Amino acid sequence: MLRLARDVLLVGFGTYGQFLVTLVTLPLTARLLGTEGVGLVAVGMSAYFLGSVLVDLGATQYFAARVDDPDITQVRGAYAVVRSGLFAVLVVAALLGWALGVEGAARMILLGAVAGGIWSLSEDWLLIGRGRFGASTAYQAAGRVAYLVALVVLLPQFPTPEVALACLGGSSIVTVIVTGVDADRHFGRLVPSWRVGEILRTAAPVLASRLLLTGYGQGGAAAYSTVLDAVSLGLFSAADRLVRAGQSVLDPIGFALLPRMTRIRDGQAFRARTMQGAAGCLALAVVAAAGLTLVAPLVIRIVYGTEFAEATDLLRILAWILPATTLTSYVTTAVLPAQGRTSTVLSGAVLGVTLAASALLITSVTGSVVTMVVGVLVSEWAVALWFVATTARTVLRRESDHPDDTISSHDDRREATR
Repeated sequence: MLRLARDVLLVGFGTYGQFLVTLVTLPLTARLLGTEGVGLVAVGMSAYFLGSVLVDLGATQYFAARVDDPDITQVRGAYAVVRSGLFAVLVVAALLGWALGVEGAARMILLGAVAGGIWSLSEDWLLIGRGRFGASTAYQAAGRVAYLVALVVLLPQFPTPEVALACLGGSSIVTVIVTGVDADRHFGRLVPSWRVGEILRTAAPVLASRLLLTGYGQGGAAAYSTVLDAVSLGLFSAADRLVRAGQSVLDPIGFALLPRMTRIRDGQAFRARTMQGAAGCLALAVVAAAGLTLVAPLVIRIVYGTEFAEATDLLRILAWILPATTLTSYVTTAVLPAQGRTSTVLSGAVLGVTLAASALLITSVTGSVVTMVVGVLVSEWAVALWFVATTARTVLRRESDHPDDTISSHDDRREATR
């Protein structure tokens, strides 16, 4: 249990450390850019997540589960070719948009997508697959420190949303370089492979689902900008960024469990660990949501200032997506990748984006940011319940179809009690 807690903390800082750094830089950004500027940064940050998912195909967990396979060298080479090609497309699109004089939200979307794409070029997935969370944390921390320094130095001199995103994207280059060097040392020199068919077949349903999930979750601001003005979007972003910071602390539970789940895959040990993990995630997330609800006025005032006071009620509502997003993250980052299942992720994403689109349509009529926030809450909970119900049903069906698997070996029992 102590080892698991350590791994969760290490993955949390390494993979989602940008949110912890953001909690330091948010006051600076809010006071220099105001509500409208924060709204534009929110659009760019949503595109950051979309660009990140597009470049790595949203399937890093599935490939991380294969790091001990004999063909990992070919998998790595083909995955690198696919990611590099997709990133090149984003760069060309951004350059064309810049040349054509694209402004406002459209420019932030292009810039944010490129920044997220840089992040996804790293080889951190190999470290996660091997359970080398300490090394992952160190390499991600180097990039986060670079981001913090760049933002503190450059944003006061050039207070624009574009500079804020450029600092984030540029700092990721540090992580890309150091993880690449580490991967070469442990897996051999990267050899590009054009056998990308298997990569694309594995990732296609996962990519579609991750784009949908990100589109109404972390990447939702890009869509919300079509129905909300910049000030309302800034208020939404103020609450949303704090909630996503809380989410970033809880999400790593799934990443830390992935190598452990991969080793057992089926049987009673897998079922027991799945249920224990879900219960633990839910309990921690409920405590976090309740705490954030109680301290919402204080947090908004300290982090953003009095100009963002109207975001307090939004934060109190959004805080309760944490139990839902934590369950969804756990299932999609640990349970499903360990079993190599992709269709479940896509079906859940379709449900979520359908509900989110309905909320977006209603908001276009009401013009109220509260409508949008409630829509996000409903969407996240619907998806979480879908994943939990579907996963439970599948695990039980596998046990009934393969009764011999339910007799755990001594190693399985020992693994389940760690």
